[in-house]
Amino acid sequence: MKNILSKYIAFSYFLGSFIYLSAYFNFQLPRFFRFYTNDFLIIPIVLFISLQVLKKSKNNANYKISLPIILYICFLYSVLFEFVFPNYLARYTKDYIDVLLYFISGFVFYYLQKLNHEN
Repeated sequence: MKNILSKYIAFSYFLGSFIYLSAYFNFQLPRFFRFYTNDFLIIPIVLFISLQVLKKSKNNANYKISLPIILYICFLYSVLFEFVFPNYLARYTKDYIDVLLYFISGFVFYYLQKLNHEN
């Protein structure tokens, strides 16, 4: 499938925006969607934006983000949003399921990037 990564990111962006706007306008979604979907969506969105910047800056349209870098980003998000920020900001709560979702979504990005590159 051509541009599967771009389509996935566009879908993720719109789904994440819908969830955010639902909360903003007090439209109640099921708890699972409210609390976990955006955590699953954020890593691929951040990595996709990073990938586009790296492709432009390196002048290499075939550039890919390596798995160790993807895992490092997942690790940083886990530490910051699940262990550091909850100690200082009331908006953030420590949730180990979020850590799992960050890493699963990192692997999803890696797989989609690989599929996108093969086509």
